Amino acid sequence: MKRLLLCASLLAFTSTLVAQSAPKAPPASPPETATGTIGGQTITIKYSSPGVKGREGQIFNQGGLIQKTHKQYPIWRAGANSATALHTDADLTIGSVSVPKGDYTLFIDISNPDNWTLIVSKQTGEWGLHYDASQDLGKTPMTMSKPPSMVENLIWKISDDGGGKGTITLAWEDHSASVSVSTH
Repeated sequence: MKRLLLCASLLAFTSTLVAQSAPKAPPASPPETATGTIGGQTITIKYSSPGVKGREGQIFNQGGLIQKTHKQYPIWRAGANSATALHTDADLTIGSVSVPKGDYTLFIDISNPDNWTLIVSKQTGEWGLHYDASQDLGKTPMTMSKPPSMVENLIWKISDDGGGKGTITLAWEDHSASVSVSTH
């Protein structure tokens, strides 16, 4: 009986170790961070990066993925999973919005797939599908372009253009949207 109990215990222990060491599949929309320095000040955007996954031409169009999965369409969390988070170590002007140093959430109004509006929200830490317009710090139009090739995984990029000025760009599928940034 002791031998049977010992064998059963060893089997259970080994199974637990194997289960714990088994490789986990990567998340469907992995967490990413875009960090840049503009005018010597650090700006960070944390987001989850969904993939097109064979749905090219079916993401932003009427009846597309964003409209089907976001109850607050045409407001989009500009990523996947948790809301897209912005942190700035300095006071900024993003487009036409004055943004004091601190933490914010970024949303995009994609009601017109070819003319997006960036929304800077004062609310932070929420799940990505929750948007409260009363928490808007401000909205600003984005400059739209078409990337040279299809962008499989959503990406945010922060570029320093010199002289305390820069650009924040979001690209996914066949859309690229950017907005100017300046530090104070």
